Amino acid sequence: MVRYQWDMLRKSFILLLAFVVTGAFSACNNSGRESAPILTSEVVHTYPHDSAAFTQGLVYAEGILFEGTGGYGESSLRRVELETGSVLQQYDLPPQYFGEGIALWGDRIIQLTWKAGRGLVYEKDTFNPVEEFSYPGEGWGLTHDGARLIMSNGSSSLIFLDPDTFAETGRLPVHDQGVPVSRLNELEYIDGHIFANVWLTDRIARISPDTGEVTGWIDLTGLLDPETAGEEADVLNGIAYDAENDRLFVTGKRWPSLFEIQIISSD
Repeated sequence: MVRYQWDMLRKSFILLLAFVVTGAFSACNNSGRESAPILTSEVVHTYPHDSAAFTQGLVYAEGILFEGTGGYGESSLRRVELETGSVLQQYDLPPQYFGEGIALWGDRIIQLTWKAGRGLVYEKDTFNPVEEFSYPGEGWGLTHDGARLIMSNGSSSLIFLDPDTFAETGRLPVHDQGVPVSRLNELEYIDGHIFANVWLTDRIARISPDTGEVTGWIDLTGLLDPETAGEEADVLNGIAYDAENDRLFVTGKRWPSLFEIQIISSD
């Protein structure tokens, strides 16, 4: 009963925040400024996904999904078979860490943690921990552009890190026609743009890495059918790109499905 009441309270709180954030988007769109265009999409394929996975990071490489999950005492790094959703390999984080975004860099996997201020580095093939590094504030999402790691921390700025030393090399304020876009979460670098989940919304921002301007919004409202979502399903979070085959994958926290989508309108 206590667990049920806590889940209901948590979901009510999330719905309230989502309402506030959605109102903020509407206010932005009606403020006299012309907002970035809305990009529609269609579902190409639906794959099974572990509904117990609190997805915080998602990467596709070499025909495999790499997934980072969160939750104290529940966080993990996983190698997942796309077609079946089966977990092929898993490393469980120490219980003091709440896992966040991940990125592949060479033969390493880099994973952020939420409030611990620690980044974790693993061998890609074995998942053996090989290094840790520190950063100020929170860790949320992580990707790279081939030269720099790109990190989000829940604010309206992205942080650039040297992928070898993990030293901060710059920051990029993100905005839509001058209005800051905060709660930037899971990240993916795709065709010269940074794609970012915006926490508590069903939108993904497409961001210029040069200017920080949002050049488009992918609206995924209604992507997950509430009748099949399950009681534990949380918010949209998780973007992965198959560069070789030009496939874009998205999912959410504790979602039973992972979707391959195609953007069908773009500027």
